[in-house]
Amino acid sequence: MSTQNLPQTSDQQGRRPRVAVVFGGRSSEHGISTVTAGAVLRAIDRTRYDVIPVGITVDGRWVLTADDPERMSITDRRTPEVAELTDGADGAVVLSAEPGNRELVYSEPGAVPKTLGEVDVVFPVLHGVYGEDGTIQGLLELAGVPYVGSGVLASAVGQDKEYMKRILVSYGLPVGPYEVIRPREWEQDQGAARKRLLRLADDHGWPLFVKPARAGSSIGISKVTSADGLDAAIEEARRHDPKIIVEAMVRGREIECGVLEFEDGPRASVPAEILVDQDGQFYDFEAKYIDSADGVVPANLTEEQTAEVQRLAVAAFEATSCEGLVRADFFLTDDGRFVINEINTMPGFTPISMYPRMWQETGVSYPELIDRLIGAALRRSTGLR
Repeated sequence: MSTQNLPQTSDQQGRRPRVAVVFGGRSSEHGISTVTAGAVLRAIDRTRYDVIPVGITVDGRWVLTADDPERMSITDRRTPEVAELTDGADGAVVLSAEPGNRELVYSEPGAVPKTLGEVDVVFPVLHGVYGEDGTIQGLLELAGVPYVGSGVLASAVGQDKEYMKRILVSYGLPVGPYEVIRPREWEQDQGAARKRLLRLADDHGWPLFVKPARAGSSIGISKVTSADGLDAAIEEARRHDPKIIVEAMVRGREIECGVLEFEDGPRASVPAEILVDQDGQFYDFEAKYIDSADGVVPANLTEEQTAEVQRLAVAAFEATSCEGLVRADFFLTDDGRFVINEINTMPGFTPISMYPRMWQETGVSYPELIDRLIGAALRRSTGLR
């Protein structure tokens, strides 16, 4: 990727903040992260920020990519990849881990490395492991570079569904019944692990949902309606994560609520309701990103229900020490209780994603949403806070 069209450094532009939008990554959510980046690049105010798109390939190489949001969209039911956006260049981008040195360096084989200037803030629109899970947040903390979103601990907790639920329960927040099968348990005594899951079904009924414990975008999830399907579902989940979580079905409406950090603290958006076509088994990858789900924004809730789900969303944000943003997902049970399914510390920003749609309905436009997230990151220091 050529560097000749990159924006000048902040000094040359009167200190206009320089934002590196980092996307792609090594997780199974690589493609959705790339779609999210396209939406962010399309919406970010170029009169206020200089922008550098930095992709991470599926094998972990950091590269400069084309600043071309139109190429970062789902086409023919297929998500894009970072490698397709480098225009054949094989150079790499490096961010120094030395505190106080915020410079990006671009190097190509056989050429002298080029300094691309300092980065004022990183917007890591990475989903899943090796990005949303605290790993890139740790790198940016080492480098002393501000970044959008939660810190190392909250990002790791938000990625790991087991510890997310443990922390929420410790704060008295409602979660559904579940069991966790760790790698050693399944490898050493499948029979004992299977018995625990069957007890979960005996206590709460079928179906069970078998999930990778640290994946997102509904990838690797199976809905199991009898004991006969358990082993295959476990192996499918283990293709994405050696640790799995198995949840009892919570019967009710699927409600989501966004949380955004303002100057005076976190606030909740109007909630949304997820509707899945009758052919859909659950809110899976196809439903989220391709074609079979819709959302009602705002959700058809009473004032009391809206206030309660907003309270719980902010409480989950605070309990897990989140920063910047969160999308909290709930079930509204038939008897009127809200149960927290999970939180997402870097929810999708695709054109059909619920998080920006909820804030749009609340009165925060997409460009303002991006601006607020960057502003919150610039206000925070790195390190302990």
